[in-house]
Amino acid sequence: MKNVLGLRCIDCGKQVPAEAGTYTCPSCGKKGGIMDVEYDYKEINRLTSREQLTQSKDYSIFRYLPFLPIGPDSARPHLRVGWSPLYKPQGLGKSLGMSNLYVKDDGQNPTASLKDRASIIAVIKAVEEKAPTVAASSTGNAASSLAGSAAAMGIKSVIFVPSRAPQGKIAQLLIFGATVISVQGSYEDTFRLSAEAIERFGWYNRNAAINPYLVEGKKTVALEIAEQLNWEVPDWVILSVGDGCTIAGVWKGFKDLYNAGWIDRLPKIAGVQSTGCCPLVDAFLEDRPWTPKEENTIADSIAVGVPRNPDKALNAVRESGGTMVAVSDEAILDAMRELGRTSGIFGEPAGVTGTAGLKVLVEKGVIGADEKVVSIVTGNGLKDVQNAIKAVGEPIKVEPSLKELLVKLEGKV
Repeated sequence: MKNVLGLRCIDCGKQVPAEAGTYTCPSCGKKGGIMDVEYDYKEINRLTSREQLTQSKDYSIFRYLPFLPIGPDSARPHLRVGWSPLYKPQGLGKSLGMSNLYVKDDGQNPTASLKDRASIIAVIKAVEEKAPTVAASSTGNAASSLAGSAAAMGIKSVIFVPSRAPQGKIAQLLIFGATVISVQGSYEDTFRLSAEAIERFGWYNRNAAINPYLVEGKKTVALEIAEQLNWEVPDWVILSVGDGCTIAGVWKGFKDLYNAGWIDRLPKIAGVQSTGCCPLVDAFLEDRPWTPKEENTIADSIAVGVPRNPDKALNAVRESGGTMVAVSDEAILDAMRELGRTSGIFGEPAGVTGTAGLKVLVEKGVIGADEKVVSIVTGNGLKDVQNAIKAVGEPIKVEPSLKELLVKLEGKV
């Protein structure tokens, strides 16, 4: 990997080689020491350019191979991950009073979430390191994405999920052949048990808050946004936040493009959580260290009371000059309805939390009505049909009678 200079600790700044088995800072020990992958931008520009990229026929995250920490000849799964559509839905823009709104629908990835971007890197790195089994803890989406990518790569996966994980996501895991451990406790309990098991059995660790390579997969959503906007950087990018890895990846993607000289400015980043579980929003708004919170929200994919990547997440928002906001579960359900009704995009609760937050920030005047904004929908609504029905209600039920149909339809169509 000539394009990779090494790993740098975000806590102490120590730089180490990007070697197999190195994920956290050896100097910081058990207290943390999360790492960042550092690149040789001259080498990246030697390998490719914006002009060359435009001619690429590889419509997946691997069109950005020089920006990724994997070997050029490493085996890859056949799944097409990335290059999700970037829409400009006029109806949603009008509904929110915005003239320049875009929606990046990452629910169109193979297992229907943005987490596929991280998981495909995980299984590639696992095979590079000759690991036969890859494991992770997850509130749902990372789990199903890992199981799918592992199945496509031909390796085993062991997944730890909290008991509240939706059945749609559990079904994906089992269909993909994963060994599924349903932990009867919180996400924190789930993460802790998975960490103990990973250490005990020597499985490859897909947990994005520990493994720095996973953020590199997630950052490709930012590379795509920039390219799909013809390298004209948006004013704002807004998305939901759980552990903090995805928002950190978005910021890193834009920073890598900026450092390589491919874009001339950086966007502001806005992170959104549910009021039922918002440790990072509270820490940001109150300018204090984060503290654990209850996990009491329908947005299961971001119901993380003890975030594992808080520093990267908070740094991303602060460095960008952005902001954070928390929204109620009712606002999230409303965003599901509004996004579907005005744009034809079906997002799960956590997937549309960014859109719910956008509505609040526009109403408060934090985001201007004419600013160019990209809202990332991180997961598809079919992941959580139960809450989708809660958002919209039951269908109209009638007997097979035109007379009854006319009565039931009166005033509805």
